[in-house]
This record gives sequence, C-alpha cells and structure tokens, in this order.
Amino acid sequence: MKAYLASVSLILNIDTAVQTASVCLAKNGVSRAVKVNASQKDHASWLQPAISELLNEQQFSLADIDAVAVSAGPGSYTGLRVGMATAKGLCYALSKPLLMVSTLQMMAAGAITEGGELLCPMIDARRMEVFMAVYDQSLEELAPPQNCILSEEHFQNWLEQPIIFFGNGSNKLRDILFHPNAIFKEIETTAEQMVVLSYQYFVQQAFANLAYSEPLYGKEFYSPALKKPGLI
Repeated sequence: MKAYLASVSLILNIDTAVQTASVCLAKNGVSRAVKVNASQKDHASWLQPAISELLNEQQFSLADIDAVAVSAGPGSYTGLRVGMATAKGLCYALSKPLLMVSTLQMMAAGAITEGGELLCPMIDARRMEVFMAVYDQSLEELAPPQNCILSEEHFQNWLEQPIIFFGNGSNKLRDILFHPNAIFKEIETTAEQMVVLSYQYFVQQAFANLAYSEPLYGKEFYSPALKKPGLI
C-alpha cells in the first residue's frame, strides 16, 4: 500500500444501509456533492449510475479517487450487501483502500448539536426490535452497537441527562417512553454524514481488509417468502 498524504484526499462515500441510498464525494473532509435515492427497491440498479453521474458532474474520474468509504451496518441485509459489493469492487479494480464506517456512528454524526445531549440512533429491526448505540457529542461510543427489544426500562440509566432518539426505529420507542429527558427528532441521514469520519479513518490509514471485511448485519437474514405457513 502506497503512502498517503494526510491532508489530501478525494473519498467516495457510499451508504445503502437503511431506507435511502446515497453517494457523496468529499475532498479533504469536506462534502462536494451528494446524490440520494429514496426508493429502497432500486438501490442495486441506482448505485453505479449515480456514482458515475456524481463524478462526471464534479469533473473527476474513478482514477482520481483516493479511497472508497462504505456504511458497514447494522442495517438492511440486502442494502448492506449492495453497498459493500460495490465498494469492494471499486477498491479491487482501482487498487484503492476501503474505509468502513459504522452506520450508527454515521447517523450520530448528523445529529450533533450545540447542547450536551447524548445521541441514540436507532434502526428498525422488525417488530419491537431495533439496532442502536449511544454516543456523546464527540461521537465517543458510550454503548456499543447492539440489537435490543424496546422497553421503557431499557433506557433508565441513560435518562439522567437529555438524550436524543432518532432514526426510523425511534418511532417505536416514542410510543412507550415518556420522560422529560427523552427527546425525539426527525434527522435525515445520507452519505454526507460519513465525510468527517471517513476522512479521519483515511488520515489514520485505518483501512479495512478487502478480502475478509464484511458488513455488520446485526441479526440473521429474514424474508417473508421463507417463512413456513402457520409459523410466526
């Protein structure tokens, strides 16, 4: 692996972990442009043309990219596979490093405020289950990524100070948790929220292993088509 200049980077950021898919081109830790697709069913067919359009519009080629960053989960099983396969394919073809960013930490990066609230991103994991983690305002991990069944009691230790709950899994908690320190917000997350994190990883040369890296799925694959009749 060649040596990289810490202050110079053109990073392609890819996120297909949750409902929307998005790609963001960032130079030196600053977003230049982003494209978003809201239709989850179209992620696989949308992603490659969107990358090509993004680079063309910014007058860059694939060869100009210094690294590819991908949101690595937890999240949608199919979405994570689409994003990881695309990122790995580009890195192999271009001999560029791969950067893997936690989807939950990426979400937290987009929720930082001027206050001192804790940040709890949540991703829907079916029924009353979510993928979640807890971060402070510096994105230090206070509770690691985990899947849990929601209950009011589960968060009692975190409610001694204000905590922001957000993400598509937080709507389930809103219906059962009533506490003055529980703050619920609608916060959109795209690959643009990866920019600062992916740049930090690039500077630290915290590159993922192309051969053995895989997404953090959080739980086993589920498909209604595979469910046997009569079973819940």
